[in-house]
Amino acid sequence: MFNRFSDKSIIEGIRKQDDKILNWLYDNYFPTVKSHILKNSGTADDASDVFQDSIIILYRQICDNTLELSTDLKGYFFGVVKNIWNNHLRMKKDTYELRNDIPDETAADESSDLMFERIVSRAFEKLDPGHQDMLKLFSEGYSFEEIAKMMKLKNETYARRKKYLSKEAIMEIIREDPEYQDYLRFLK
Repeated sequence: MFNRFSDKSIIEGIRKQDDKILNWLYDNYFPTVKSHILKNSGTADDASDVFQDSIIILYRQICDNTLELSTDLKGYFFGVVKNIWNNHLRMKKDTYELRNDIPDETAADESSDLMFERIVSRAFEKLDPGHQDMLKLFSEGYSFEEIAKMMKLKNETYARRKKYLSKEAIMEIIREDPEYQDYLRFLK
């Protein structure tokens, strides 16, 4: 656990999805990520999601050979974390301001809610059963540790990754739904 890996070996470990490296990253980077998120209006779940998103971004950059380090890997990683969290906070603020600027039109709200429910329901039905199970368990409030056991996943980290991938899968289906574009226009 006290091993210190070089940036090169960490990058190679991420590329190969080496459990030893990924667990080391979680043990050594996550506490700082969690501390940052909690100090900046976030929750422990937010911290887990941001950490997972950052790992996935890093993984994609490594695999696409687009990773350009101008600092050490740890500094770069925390830059990615901060950017993700700042974007999240900005979106949250914009959504809050948008909701407060919209006149209270209950009928329009109910109509858009029903439209969105229909879109999500249709997208959920198109998901593969593994993604459906993951999203059901997560929405029912099970912890990642419980989900890992129930879905027979290796550990909590894999459960987090599967939840992220499931969320991405349903979002992709939603974005491709023709009614979703109508819904977005309706919100404007």
